[in-house]
Amino acid sequence: MSRQSATANNLANANTVGFRADISAAQTLWQRGAGLQSRALSSEETLSADMREGAVSQTGRSLDVALQKDALLSVQADNGEEAYTRRGDLKVTETGLLINGDGAPVLGEGGPITVPPHDSISIDAQGRISIVPEGGDPKTPQDLDRLKLVSPAGSNIVKALDGLFRVKGGGALPSDPDAKLVSGALEGSNVNTSQALIDMIESSRAWETQVKMLATAKDIDTDAAQLMRLPD
Repeated sequence: MSRQSATANNLANANTVGFRADISAAQTLWQRGAGLQSRALSSEETLSADMREGAVSQTGRSLDVALQKDALLSVQADNGEEAYTRRGDLKVTETGLLINGDGAPVLGEGGPITVPPHDSISIDAQGRISIVPEGGDPKTPQDLDRLKLVSPAGSNIVKALDGLFRVKGGGALPSDPDAKLVSGALEGSNVNTSQALIDMIESSRAWETQVKMLATAKDIDTDAAQLMRLPD
């Protein structure tokens, strides 16, 4: 069921901007108790995410950004924690708050970014945000803030149920001055739909095989019990 759930989630997000596919795998769970740990069960769980880059497409929209290499964009999760994502379809709300396509506030060097009324806005390759204020001179844009771009290299990050990445055990990653992005472009999902469909079929067949094994074991047990019965 865990494998089916992970595969179904991947298929459902095959067209989600910046989505990273879930990786489900079996791991050993040792039976704990008195005596030696001599028995182990197999548990299928979602262990990590596929961090390979997705295809980048040009949009020409000034607030669309595609992160390069392993860079991550810092956002504020629903619980107020700092979290990370590859989703770069940004927009400004009516109150001026900069958010991404999931509705998560985007973080700058000093926290959530608020954009004042403006005639135009742009983001350069280093994540610096510039605006031309309402009625301002288009030739003299003003620097507003810089997107907090981080790198997970050397850190243990995990993907949560909300699709955002966090540092395992808590904490926040420092800004990476070498992180780069492509403005006016979006990175697509890295889900391989063909492989996901194959995984779905394989997991379904594996389930059917295990059910048949249980039924066969029950039949063998019943037959063995009948053989062991002594006549009256």
